[in-house]
Amino acid sequence: MTIQDLLDQGGTIVDVRTPGEFMGGNVVGSINIPLSEVAQRVEEFKNLNAPVLLCCMSGARSGQATGFLQAQGVECYNAGGWMELNYAVSQLS
Repeated sequence: MTIQDLLDQGGTIVDVRTPGEFMGGNVVGSINIPLSEVAQRVEEFKNLNAPVLLCCMSGARSGQATGFLQAQGVECYNAGGWMELNYAVSQLS
């Protein structure tokens, strides 16, 4: 399944960068839950519209969050770097 397919399903985009990084630029419509808070906010993730697409600067932090959340039963995917994801979102018609 491609990122485009996941976006078409109307999921939620979560940026796991720090609040400062998020304020410097982010995917339109995304929410910010820093990686350091992911473990404490699992229930919040479970209540988001699935699938949850996780992004960060390069895909490393979102990869860590994806592995953890999948183990908790959250339907989520590592969408990689936020700039590439933002481009994919901008291509939606």
